[in-house]
Amino acid sequence: MPARTCVIWGPEFTRYDFGDGHPMAPIRIDLTARLCESFGVFDGIEVIDPGVADDDLLATVHDRDYIAAVRRASEDPEHGADPARGLGTEDVPVFRGMHEASARLAAGTRIAAERVWTGATEHAVNFTGGMHHAMPDRASGFCVYNDVAIGIQWLLDQGVERVAYVDVDVHHGDGVEKIFWDDPRVLTCSVHQNGRTLFPGTGWPGDIGGAGAEGTALNVALPPGTTDSQWLRAIQSTVGQVVRDFAPQVLVTQHGCDSHMDDPLAHLAISVDAQRYAMDVLHRLAHEAAGGRWIAVGGGGDEVVQGVPRSWAHLGAGSRHEPIHVSTPTPQAWRDQVHELTDQDAPTRMGDLPPGEWPIWVQPWEMGYNPHSEVDRAIMATRQSVFPLHGMDPYFG
Repeated sequence: MPARTCVIWGPEFTRYDFGDGHPMAPIRIDLTARLCESFGVFDGIEVIDPGVADDDLLATVHDRDYIAAVRRASEDPEHGADPARGLGTEDVPVFRGMHEASARLAAGTRIAAERVWTGATEHAVNFTGGMHHAMPDRASGFCVYNDVAIGIQWLLDQGVERVAYVDVDVHHGDGVEKIFWDDPRVLTCSVHQNGRTLFPGTGWPGDIGGAGAEGTALNVALPPGTTDSQWLRAIQSTVGQVVRDFAPQVLVTQHGCDSHMDDPLAHLAISVDAQRYAMDVLHRLAHEAAGGRWIAVGGGGDEVVQGVPRSWAHLGAGSRHEPIHVSTPTPQAWRDQVHELTDQDAPTRMGDLPPGEWPIWVQPWEMGYNPHSEVDRAIMATRQSVFPLHGMDPYFG
């Protein structure tokens, strides 16, 4: 029997640091690891602190000229900015050690892929990864190297014939989609806030994959203000059916938690409770459709106290089949650490919703399509674009 799960983590990951005032502060993963430790999530499992990915691994996805540009910026931040390659912008400021810090994330997801595919572990979690916006030739959206694409490409290079990728970050998973746009071996699914109202401005229902790979891209573009049950309905009414039809050998999921209601950069109204629910849905999907082979990564998340740590602690706990109930109090020792490190008050429970709102009720698609609902119209647009390519009826079941 393989081990149930492994986690990628080490303090060196906090060196991925764009500086004071940047939304993607490394304290978010530090507090996540501390919360996991407080709950014993790391106890009795393999915790892997990887080294730095070499250029040959990075070049399976990224142009070598781009890798060289990242190295230059990393070694000489004062003179190494290259805005044409996305380096030295407001989103991606350059910093000393940028290459090594970014390549460590890539190494983590590559090792996660190896552990799962070789059968050493059933599930692997890299909450430090999920840099889904990075393109082959440029940085974008806080992302330098696309660890997700590197992990997927490694699987393909080992002979894996079908990999499904599901992205529930509030932002469209544009980098991963672009890299595998023409590859029928990779199904990319992204459920996100629509591009009219949020970066990167892409990810429309009609974006279904390139020539020869039609139906291997699925995009659900949701309106601002989408709430828990609507968001979960969107995931459950699109992703599961297509992933099951695709029959992947490995499921890779990205759990950016910037969909959280308190996230400062986006406009969905999602609770930690719903994020945990979505993790459970995707975990079950891995067992139903991919033989349990599941690689889960982090991603966006700019509410570093109220949002990220609880969400990804749930991801770690769920991956070992020991979920933490949303009513569980956060450990006092962790709350004290949060206050000491951030001067903020930590959340007192592992969920956001009051007990009277449990459990979240999600209306299944089978109960009917509501054309007056903007969310339902977004779901239907995706189903109409993609479902027929998989031999499925967009209106029913």
